[in-house]
Amino acid sequence: MSWASRKRTAYLGGVFLFFAVLLGIPLALWLYEAPTCFDGKQNQGETAIDKSGPCTILDERALQPSSVLWSRAFSVRGGLYSAVAYIENPNDGAGVRAVNYRFGLYDQNNVLIAERKGTTFIMPGGITPVFEGGIGTGNRIVARTYFEFSSSLVWERVENAASVLSISNKNSSAVESTPRLTGMVKNTSVAPILDPSFIAVIFDPAGNAFAASATTLPRLEPNEEKEVVFTWPDPFPAVVGRIDILPLLPPSGE
Repeated sequence: MSWASRKRTAYLGGVFLFFAVLLGIPLALWLYEAPTCFDGKQNQGETAIDKSGPCTILDERALQPSSVLWSRAFSVRGGLYSAVAYIENPNDGAGVRAVNYRFGLYDQNNVLIAERKGTTFIMPGGITPVFEGGIGTGNRIVARTYFEFSSSLVWERVENAASVLSISNKNSSAVESTPRLTGMVKNTSVAPILDPSFIAVIFDPAGNAFAASATTLPRLEPNEEKEVVFTWPDPFPAVVGRIDILPLLPPSGE
């Protein structure tokens, strides 16, 4: 190749490189998509597609399993029952914002006599009670209660909003006539809390639950303390051994 040909080739190559850089870099930047938690790919330190790493949705394989500790129905009066399930979640910082569930109430012949469906959440690092009241059975007696989740559990990085509520001074009275349970609830946070719910469960000395009720406060100001009251229309069927009053608030987080 002659000197002139080499010079022409070098010149054309330089022109090509110039335009490649001039156009290629903006085009590459335009086509480039930064990894996100919604791109359908496992990247940016995720342990599954769009799960864990920097993502709010968590990889359930890395979590300790949650479980339904127990579920039970309690006769209230005249064919009406309340039902409670205790959900244990040992994972701090991980919870479920919404999941569908079903209570099934069965007689001694294992025939379904009533059911109740709803939606709940699972709070991080502890027990989440699920309560349903006023379940009619047509005067048929409940022998077994079954609780199940009817949709998938989607675990997210959240905080236990109910951890700022402290319960003290639990006291039961008139247990042989019209039982009444009271407790003092304090908001230990620096922000007001709206519509906190509370589930009360009464156990006998052997640890068997035999009564439950629920109530809600409209608002708790920072450092405010209020009384919560639970009542039942008929005498308790057993001696009170343990009292649970569990606060219930949707998990908070991103």
